[in-house]
Amino acid sequence: MITKSRAPRNRTLTLIPEEVAQLKNQITSLEDLKNNKDYLNKTIQGDILQTLPLLPEAFADLIIIDPPYNLSKNFNGLNFNARSEADYEKYLESWLPEVCKKLKDNGSLYICGDWKCTSALQRALSKELVILNRITWQREKGRGASANWKNGMEDIWFAVKNPKDYYFNLEAVKQKRRVIAPYKENGKPKDWNQEEDGNFRLTCPSNFWDDISIPFWSMPENTDHPTQKPEKLYAKLVLASSKEGDLVFDPFLGSGTASVVAKKLGRNYCGIELNQDYCLFAQKRLNLAEEDKSIQGYSDGVFWERNSGK
Repeated sequence: MITKSRAPRNRTLTLIPEEVAQLKNQITSLEDLKNNKDYLNKTIQGDILQTLPLLPEAFADLIIIDPPYNLSKNFNGLNFNARSEADYEKYLESWLPEVCKKLKDNGSLYICGDWKCTSALQRALSKELVILNRITWQREKGRGASANWKNGMEDIWFAVKNPKDYYFNLEAVKQKRRVIAPYKENGKPKDWNQEEDGNFRLTCPSNFWDDISIPFWSMPENTDHPTQKPEKLYAKLVLASSKEGDLVFDPFLGSGTASVVAKKLGRNYCGIELNQDYCLFAQKRLNLAEEDKSIQGYSDGVFWERNSGK
C-alpha cells in the first residue's frame, strides 16, 4: 500500500489502514465478475486481456483510454518498458480491437497519448474506428529538457464507429473566457456579457485546450498515480460525448478519474485496473464523490480559463 508523510497543506489523497479492508470489499474481482456478471458502476481489478472477455459486447456509450505511453514507467511496482515503435503498435493491437468491440454503434472513443506514441495510436485506432479529430492539450507542468524542447503537450484522439450517428453536445463544453477589449454595438455588448466580476464570452471549444491544470499537491483530486489525468480534462470528454445515464468505460482506470468524473456528472461507469492500490484510490474517490461533485475549473455549467479562481 502507498504510504507517505505529507506536509500539513498537502491535500493529496491518502489511504489509511483502517479503511483499506472496506475499500477492498467494494472492488470487483474477476471471480466476482464471472459469478454475477455485474459490471455497472464497478471498479474491476484485473488484467485487461482477462477482463474484456467477461464484459458484454457494445455496452459502452463512451470509452476513454489512457494506456501506458511508449515510455519506461513504474506504476507502483508494475513496470512498463519503452520499446520500438513496431513493438508498441503490436502492444496496442493486442487489446485495442477488443476494447473497440465494447463500444456501442453510436458511441465515441477517446485515447490519450504523447508526441512519441501518438502516430502509433492513430494507426492502430484507424484500423478499428473512424477518427474524427485530434485534441492537443497543454500540460501546465511540462517536463524540462536540456538538449530538446520541453514536452508541454499531449494528444487525445477522438473516434467513432459511425460518423453519421454519434452524440456530441457542443453547448455542454463551451468555455468562459474573459473579454479584454469588449466590443459594443448600439451601446450594447456584442457576443459577450457584462457581469459583476468582469466581462465574459462563452466560446466554442477548439481542438487545442490551454485551460487544463495537472493535478498537484494542493488539489484534493491528486493521488500518487504518476500519470493521473485531471478531472476537468475528462469532464470535457464526458459532457461532449455522453448523456446523463450513459455508461463510460475506462479499461486503464488508474486512480479512477474517468469513473469519478462520470459519477459526478450523472453517468454510469465501469473501469478496469490491474494494480490494487490504484483500485483503492479509485474506490475512495468514488465514495467521496457521493458528497462532493465539484470539478475544479468547471462550475455554473461552463468551463473556466485556467487560474480563474473557479
